[in-house]
Amino acid sequence: MGVHDTGIDELAAEARAALVAEIDAEGAWDEDPVWREAFARVPRHLFVPYYYVGVRGGYERRWGESPDPGARERWVRGAYADVPLATRLRDGELLSSSSQPSLMARMLVALRVAEGDRVLEVGAGTGYNAALLAHRLGDDDLVTTVDLEPEITESAARHLAAAGHHPVVVTGDGARGVPERAPFDRIIATCALPTVPGAWLAQCRPGARILTPLATGLLALTVRHDGHAEGRFLPAAAYFVPLRGAGGGRPAAVSLAGLPAGAGEQETFRFLLALTRGVLDPRDAYGLWEREGGPGRERYGVTVGGAHAWAWLDDPEGPYAWPLP
Repeated sequence: MGVHDTGIDELAAEARAALVAEIDAEGAWDEDPVWREAFARVPRHLFVPYYYVGVRGGYERRWGESPDPGARERWVRGAYADVPLATRLRDGELLSSSSQPSLMARMLVALRVAEGDRVLEVGAGTGYNAALLAHRLGDDDLVTTVDLEPEITESAARHLAAAGHHPVVVTGDGARGVPERAPFDRIIATCALPTVPGAWLAQCRPGARILTPLATGLLALTVRHDGHAEGRFLPAAAYFVPLRGAGGGRPAAVSLAGLPAGAGEQETFRFLLALTRGVLDPRDAYGLWEREGGPGRERYGVTVGGAHAWAWLDDPEGPYAWPLP
């Protein structure tokens, strides 16, 4: 049955409630149930006026202003599916997306936001994550979100305003942070980086928490009083669009030649490869991975100090430690 424009909000509310129930059932908010209300209240469809879904041979565009009521219904239902949504493509390459809501929920819980925290989000995307943060904190001015592309920040600001939020939206290189809005109590990145930028630490208060995708995992760091930071990876896998700008870029492929058949299909081995790319020979990485019993992400961590950053297995002092770029 087609839906008239007057029915879109009702349909969205119904679809949003179903999404919240689905994420709830996974236990994503168990450690911080306050986030449940943010997801129940912030309308994701306002942040994805159009998006692309994969079809045979490419992508199909779904659009909230389609003249076809059935197409509008598919758009609004799809906006509340627990999947990432491709929002910007260029020459067939994905430039920006709205992350999977259940992953966003887990990341926001892992960020451990407290009342009054000043938060920097690196990777504005659609603006949806910044809206969730602003709703949770109850103060738009506590939230800053940054993205390199002016067209992304302009549309994010429009979406945020439509949803009734006005956090500070900055156009710039996220690897450099936003010094004029510092100091921050929390930094969350929604794009993958090859290392942890020193600028972030310089813009953090002591005790601040940084949550960022790195390799194919999520790293949670605590910033110490001396400007160093250290922390471990969360257990779950996470795949994000790479950061664009001076601190980003797509990593080169790693050759699996000479490794046992099926080695590349081992998810935790691929994580170790991504983490030690360009430092550890893939054959040495495989030997280590096998000796250590195929360690999960939670056994790895990162230390950042001065101009240096290094990843490690089990212990920051080694014996297994590798420099990051």
